[in-house]
Amino acid sequence: MSGNGDLGGRLHRMVAEKLSERLRTLDGSDPLSVEDEQALTRSLIAAELARLAEEAYRNGQKPLDESAESDLAEAVFDRVHGLGCLQPYIDDPDVSNIHVNGCDNVWLVYRDGTKVRGEPAADSDRDLIEMVSTAARRIGRSEKRWDQVSWELHLQLPGGERLHAVMGLTGRPAITIRRHDFSIYRLKHLIDLGVVDEGLAEFLGAAVRAKLNLIVAGGTNTGKTTMLRCLLNEIPPEERVVTVEDNLEIGLDRFTDLHPDQVMWERRGANIEGRGEATLADCVRATLRQNPDRVIVGEIRGIEVVDMLRAMSQGNDGSMSSIHADSSKGAVVRLGMYTAEAGLDEETSNKWIANAVDLIVHLGWVDGMRRVTSVREVLEAEARQIATNEVYRPATDGRAVPAAGPTIRNDTLAQLVDAGFDAGYLTGLSGGW
Repeated sequence: MSGNGDLGGRLHRMVAEKLSERLRTLDGSDPLSVEDEQALTRSLIAAELARLAEEAYRNGQKPLDESAESDLAEAVFDRVHGLGCLQPYIDDPDVSNIHVNGCDNVWLVYRDGTKVRGEPAADSDRDLIEMVSTAARRIGRSEKRWDQVSWELHLQLPGGERLHAVMGLTGRPAITIRRHDFSIYRLKHLIDLGVVDEGLAEFLGAAVRAKLNLIVAGGTNTGKTTMLRCLLNEIPPEERVVTVEDNLEIGLDRFTDLHPDQVMWERRGANIEGRGEATLADCVRATLRQNPDRVIVGEIRGIEVVDMLRAMSQGNDGSMSSIHADSSKGAVVRLGMYTAEAGLDEETSNKWIANAVDLIVHLGWVDGMRRVTSVREVLEAEARQIATNEVYRPATDGRAVPAAGPTIRNDTLAQLVDAGFDAGYLTGLSGGW
C-alpha cells in the first residue's frame, strides 16, 4: 500500500460513515457514553484496517507493517474524535496554548513561556475548517456550527481545553486552543511553582476561609484562572458554590470531592435566529436565586460587574472574580470603568466597590515566571476616590512581600487570624520568600 495520506482520508471517511450509521440505529435508546463511542470507533478502525490488509494480499500488494498501521489508526481516531494533526499538541501536558493562523501557520506556547512553530494543522484551509466543524458537531454531541453564518465557535474539548475559532472576519481561519493544567488546584501547588511563598499562601487561604471578597487581577496569560481555581478549592466542602464563566475553564466539576454542592454556569450566545442568548450579567443575576453561599465569576468584562458587586455585598460573602488589569491599583480603576459603563455615577460606583470588594490579588510575569506581585486591601470611598492599602507590594525583584508598617486594618487582620493566619508572616517573624 502507498499514499498513506490519501489512505488516511479514505479510512477516516469510511469509519466516520459507519460510526454515524451505527449511532443512528441507537436513536430512541440510551445513547453511548463518550468512552463507549470511542471504543466503537477503535473497533471500526481495526475492522477496516483488517479488510484493507486482506484486500492488499488478494491483489498481490504488501500491506502496512504493524508500526505504520498503528500510526494510521491513531491518526484516523484523532480525526474522528479529536483534531487531527493538532491532537498530539493538545495531549502534550507541556503545551499551554496553540495558535493556528491558517492551516500551515501553527504556533505552540509552552508552559515555560517558550514559543515554537508547529507542523501544519491540515493540508488546506478548507480541510482545517472541515476538521474543526466536524469536531464542533461531534465532540460531546454539541451540534455546534462553524460556518460563514455562525462565524465564531466556542468549544470545550474532551480534556477540558477551550477552543475558540473564527472565519470570514480574518484573512484566514484563526483558531486558539487554551490548555489548563488541572493538576494545579491548591495553594500549595502555587508555592511549589514560586507563584507565592508560604506566608502569602497562608494569607490568601485565610482570606477565603474568612469569607473576604476577592478580585484576582492581571494581564493576559498571567494565571488568573489558575489562581481562582486554587482559591476556590480553599472553600469548605459544606458550602454551596456557583461559578459563572464566559467559557467553562475553572473546572469545578473536576473537584466534586471538594465541592459536592456546586453549579456551573456558562454564557450562551444567540442562535442563528438571534434567540436564546444568556449574557454573563443574565447568568450572574440568575445565580442569586439559586441560594449560593459563594458566587465565582470567571472574569468581569463589562456591565455584569454590577450584579457581581451586588452578590458580594448582599450576603454572598467570600465571592470571587477576576479582571484584566496591569496592577492592583489599576484593577480598582477598571472596576470603576465597568460600573460607569453600566450606568452608575462615580459616587455610587465608588461606594459599591468599597462596600463589596475586600482584597485585590495581582499576578504578573517576573523573570519569565508567573508570580503574585501585589495584594491590595480596599478600604472605603472617600469623596470621589476609593482608599486602599497595599498589604503585599512588589520587592525589587518583582515578587510580592509584606509592605513595611501597619498596612492592613485591624478588623481585617483579626478576621484572618480567626481563620488561622499567623500574623507573624506580615512582620517577617514567620518567614517568607
